[in-house]
Amino acid sequence: MHTSLLLTFLLQTSAVVTSPSTESVRTDSDAATDTTEQPTPLQTIEVRSQRYILNQAVNSSLTSLSRDAIALESPKHPNEIFDHIPGAWISRGSGQEHLTAIRSPVLTGAGACGAFMVLEDEVPTRPAGFCNVNQLFEVNVAQAQRIDVLRGPGTVTYGSNALHGAISIATPGPGDPSSQYLLEAGSDSYYRGQIALTGPRAALQASFTDAGSFRDGEQYQHGLVNLQFTHSLGRASGRTSIAYTNLDQDTAGYIKGRNAYKDEALRTGNLNPDAFRDAWAARISSRWNWLSDAGNSFEVLPYARSSRMDFLQHFLPGTPLEKNGQDSIGILMSWSDQRGLTAGLDLEWADGELTEFQEKPTDSASAFLRETRPQGYHYDYDVQSTLLAGWLQWQHELPSGLELTAGLRAEYLAYDYNNRMLDGNTRDDGTECGFGGCLYTRPSDRSDSFSNLSPELGLAYKLNEQQTLYFRAARGYRAPQATELYRLQKGQVVADLQAETLDSIEVGFKSNNNNISYEIAAYAMRKKNFIFRDANGFNISDGRTRHAGIETSLRWQLNDGLALSGNLSWARHEYDFNRDLGRGEIILKGNEIDTAPPWLGALRLHWQQTENLAAEAEWVYQGSYFLNAANTHRYAGHSLLNLRGWVVIGNSGHRVALRLTNLLDTRYAERADYAFGNYRYFPGAGRRISVEWQYRH
Repeated sequence: MHTSLLLTFLLQTSAVVTSPSTESVRTDSDAATDTTEQPTPLQTIEVRSQRYILNQAVNSSLTSLSRDAIALESPKHPNEIFDHIPGAWISRGSGQEHLTAIRSPVLTGAGACGAFMVLEDEVPTRPAGFCNVNQLFEVNVAQAQRIDVLRGPGTVTYGSNALHGAISIATPGPGDPSSQYLLEAGSDSYYRGQIALTGPRAALQASFTDAGSFRDGEQYQHGLVNLQFTHSLGRASGRTSIAYTNLDQDTAGYIKGRNAYKDEALRTGNLNPDAFRDAWAARISSRWNWLSDAGNSFEVLPYARSSRMDFLQHFLPGTPLEKNGQDSIGILMSWSDQRGLTAGLDLEWADGELTEFQEKPTDSASAFLRETRPQGYHYDYDVQSTLLAGWLQWQHELPSGLELTAGLRAEYLAYDYNNRMLDGNTRDDGTECGFGGCLYTRPSDRSDSFSNLSPELGLAYKLNEQQTLYFRAARGYRAPQATELYRLQKGQVVADLQAETLDSIEVGFKSNNNNISYEIAAYAMRKKNFIFRDANGFNISDGRTRHAGIETSLRWQLNDGLALSGNLSWARHEYDFNRDLGRGEIILKGNEIDTAPPWLGALRLHWQQTENLAAEAEWVYQGSYFLNAANTHRYAGHSLLNLRGWVVIGNSGHRVALRLTNLLDTRYAERADYAFGNYRYFPGAGRRISVEWQYRH
C-alpha cells in the first residue's frame, strides 16, 4: 500500500488499531504484561503522524519495540532495552549518562555529539547544532508506547544528526480509560515509582527514580512527566504532546588501571566525588492533520523546546563547571497526494548559550597545566541558529512488482556566534598565560553556514506475502555542532569545518510467518569529513572512516508456551586515513576504530505456563574491542545472564515481577578506554535484584 493511501485511510477514520506492520510482532512474552482479564475494548483509533507512516513505509533496517516488550524489560537505563536492536549499543556511563553506537563505534570527543538523531513523537528533542551525547535521559524510555530505531542514515524526513541512525520515541497517548501504578525496589538503594492514566481524550505518564549505586558517592534522582491530548478543529484533527525531564546526579568517573573493573576495591571507588550533573528539559509539540476534497493530505507540526544543564567537568584538570542551555521553536510541514508523492518543509530557530568557569586554580604537579588552565571564566558565548530544509519523496510500484522509493532532502543551517568575553586565549582579566598562552581560545564574533543535499534510493521486491527482499542507498550528514566551531583551544582562531557525510548501501531480507520471523541485512558505509581533534588540539574535519557489517534478528514460537528470540551482529569499523594525534595516539589506515566491538548479540528464551505466570532468561554478549586508535590495547568482552519472572494475582489487577540482573555476578566493564597512558573503565554492576508491584485498572 502506498504511503499516501495509508495516510488517507487513517485520516478518513476517527480511530485506528495499532497495525502489525508498524509494531514489533506480539509474542507470548509480550502478552505476559497484559494477562489480567478485562472487558473486550472498543477499537481504538489514532491518527498517526505522516512522517511516522512515511518512515515505516520505507524498506530499511528499522526495528520497532512495542509497549509490551518495553514493559517486560522495564529498563532502568536505555542500555537495558537497546540490546534488543541488532548492531546497536548504548554504552552505560555513570548514573543516566551514556554514549550511543548504531552501526558505528562508540564516538567520543570532537565529532561524537550529534551523530544520532533522537525524536519524541516525530520531533527532534534538540536543535540541530546543540546536541547532547547523553540526550536519551531527556525522554521517557521506560513508559514509551513504541521505540523505533533506524540503523544507518536517516530518510529524507530526518535532517542533520541522523548520520549513523535515528531513535524515535512514541508516547502512548489517549485511548480506552485505564490507570496503572507501579512501585519498584532493588539492589543498591534503587527505588522507582510510575503512574499512567489514560482517557479517551488525554493521557498522562509520570516516573520518578531515586537510585544509589555500588560505587561510592554515585546516585541520581530522575523525574519524567509526559502529557498528551487530542483535539480537532473543523476538518483538522491531531494531538499535542508535552514533556518535562529533570535529572539530579552525583557522578562517578572512570576507574584506572589494567583490569581495574575486576578488583573489588577499585571497582567500587570514585575518583571524582565532587562530580555532578543537574539538568532539565521541556518540550511541547502539536500535530495537526487534515484531508482536502481532492484527497491530498496535509500535516503541520509546530513545536517549542527548552533545556538547561550544569555539570562539573571532572575529567579535565581544574574541573571547570560548564553551564549550557538552549531555547528553540520550529515547525514541520508535509503534504502528500494519492500518487505516492510526499513533500515537506522544516523551519527552526534556536538560541543557545554556554559558559565554562573554573572556581579554583588548577591543582597539578605540572607547571604547564597550572599555567595554561587558569582560574576564572574560559568561555562565555551565545549562538543563534536558523535551519531551513525541504524534502521530496516518491514511492511507486513498478510493473515488475518492484516498489521504488526515491527521495531528496536539501538543508541549510546558519549560525550567528557572539562571544561575550575577550577574544583570544588570555585569562578572563586579559592577562597572558605562560607557555605560549592559555589553553582556551575564544573566536571573534562570526557567522557560519552549511548546506547539504541527501538523496536516497530504495527498491523492494515482495517474493510472497511473507518475504521481502530490499535494497537501499542513502546519504546521511551532520553539520558541525556549535561547540566544535566556537569552543576552541590554543592556536586555533577559526575552526574551518565541513559537514560530515555518510554514504551507505544495504541489502536485506525479511520473512514473517506465523511461528517464525527473521531478518538479515548487510551494509557498507563510508564517512567523509570526520571531525576530530589533532595533535595541536585543533578541531579539524579531514578524517575518513569505513564501516561494513551483517545484522540478524529472529523470533521463533517453539510451541504454545515457549518462544525464542534474539539478535546478532558483526561489523568492522576502520580508519581510512593516517594521522599522528600526539601522546602516542596514532591513526593508521586500516586499523579498527577504538571502542567498536565487532560482535554484539543477545538471546532470550521466554516461557509461559499459564496466563498468570511467565519467565524469561536473557543472555547478552559483547565481543572484545580495541581501546585506542593504534590498536595496541584491548578489552576482552563479556557475557551476562539475566532472569525475569512475572506473576499475575488472579483477577485483581495486581502483578508482581522479579528481575535478576547479571545472575552469575560477572566482573565486566560497561565501557573501556585507554588514554593518557592509563586503562580506564566504567565498571559494570554485580548481581542485582529488583521486585516490582504493579496495579492495573
